Amino acid sequence: MPRFQALTLDGMSVETALAQHLERPTGRGHTPAGAVTGAAGGAACGDLIRVSLLIHPSDPEGRVADAGFDAHGCGAAIAAGSAVVNLISGAPLLEAARIGVDDIAEELGGLSPAKRHAAELAADALHRALGMAARAQTQLQAVEGRAVVAMSGGVDSAVAAVMTAKSGAEVVAVTLELWSDPENDGERSCCSAQAVRGAREAAHRMGVPHLSIDLREEFRTGVVDHWLAGHAEGETPNPCVRCNGNVRLEAMLELGHRLGSETLVTGHYARVREDDSPGSSPLLRMALDPVKDQSYVLSGLAPESLARLRFPLGDMHKTQVRELAEREGLAVARKPDSQDLCFLAGTGLTRFLERHGDLEGSPGPIVDLDGQELGAHKGSRSFTIGQRHGLGLGGREPLYVLGTDSRANTVTVGPREALLTSSVTVRDVTLRREGTVVDHIKVRSRGRRVPCRLGQPAEPGRHSYVEVELEEPIERTAPGQMACLFAGELIVGYGTITAPPEKPLASGRAGHTAPAH
Repeated sequence: MPRFQALTLDGMSVETALAQHLERPTGRGHTPAGAVTGAAGGAACGDLIRVSLLIHPSDPEGRVADAGFDAHGCGAAIAAGSAVVNLISGAPLLEAARIGVDDIAEELGGLSPAKRHAAELAADALHRALGMAARAQTQLQAVEGRAVVAMSGGVDSAVAAVMTAKSGAEVVAVTLELWSDPENDGERSCCSAQAVRGAREAAHRMGVPHLSIDLREEFRTGVVDHWLAGHAEGETPNPCVRCNGNVRLEAMLELGHRLGSETLVTGHYARVREDDSPGSSPLLRMALDPVKDQSYVLSGLAPESLARLRFPLGDMHKTQVRELAEREGLAVARKPDSQDLCFLAGTGLTRFLERHGDLEGSPGPIVDLDGQELGAHKGSRSFTIGQRHGLGLGGREPLYVLGTDSRANTVTVGPREALLTSSVTVRDVTLRREGTVVDHIKVRSRGRRVPCRLGQPAEPGRHSYVEVELEEPIERTAPGQMACLFAGELIVGYGTITAPPEKPLASGRAGHTAPAH
């Protein structure tokens, strides 16, 4: 119920909750010392709301000790900011994290569709402030059975949240905002501001608190810049492995610790196998559904992170997940899966490279294996190894891209059989177990596993290079891609595909620098 009730005289309203908040706004212009501030709105809509709050530093529930707001634009924006301050003052962090658009509208006595936009902006500003406060000001008391669930706004993470709640755990939903680009299709991206809003609404419909954290700067420097640098060198790195292993899941694990939880649940299709051997660490295991298996993109996770992760969908098929979502009445039950890289959603690769990486291509020759010029390209970085279409070399036998040279600005093509290789060189390798147990390699996220063995002895640890000998030839993979090493269904190592080193390795353990746990 709204805190301000309308006063009536002879059945007529003389003052509404909206009017009270507008005429006597709570906390307008007040920014507590040491507060964090979240903002939403701006030039696009003309309304801007900032919410500032301070979490009590020693309160085990993280109560809001002080709060204020500022707003520019329509009167409804001012009233919505005031309503937020009223709702969160003195509230524990996780209770404040349950406040959504409907709660703000109710505090104002109800809003017309035209004014509801103000409540949406106020909710966005509030939750950006809450996310910052959770990361910087909060250390909640540890609670047994509390689980942080990563929610992306899609069906998999929503079902993971439902399953976790049904197990009896206290669920706290968390979403990351990783990328913002006006040329992107935010509805198709799993990490945009639209995705954050959708995940928050889904969490609130489930009755669980939701926090979002802004990792756009960390994602840009830790993932996108690395990906762009790889393309500048003529490589094709896999950003998802780096994101999961260095940025995304680590940030949520750290947030979980601050929220009093040591467990992070995600909607990935993967499993974890605990090893009871003394001194051994847990290992990733492939999911039951081989089509949806995502263990490849999780292979960079450290063992201590794996020990805290839970993957409830690992023993399910996608059809079962959607059926469960239907039974639970989840609005995202039939939402299509995201297909693009999150920062490419709706943006072509070439256009993205030109805009963000200063990698505008320049024309150069397309040559065959003998160096004979067959045609021209507009930029070598737009081509990937194995590509057949888009070469502009009609009237010939089918030709495939065999390699690109960013320095010489050439694209080399040849027949399909020239793509085949019986060995793969992998650099910067991490092995979790002895190299003798490696029996399969996977070089593409959606590719198949290929029987193999390591070309030299290798102890657990880190290695500059290892040579992987294949039992059957495969098509060459672009340098920069990740190679995942398996022992059965278990991932026991990973590294980056590269061209063979110019000189042979001096020993079977070249580059061994440190143990792997």
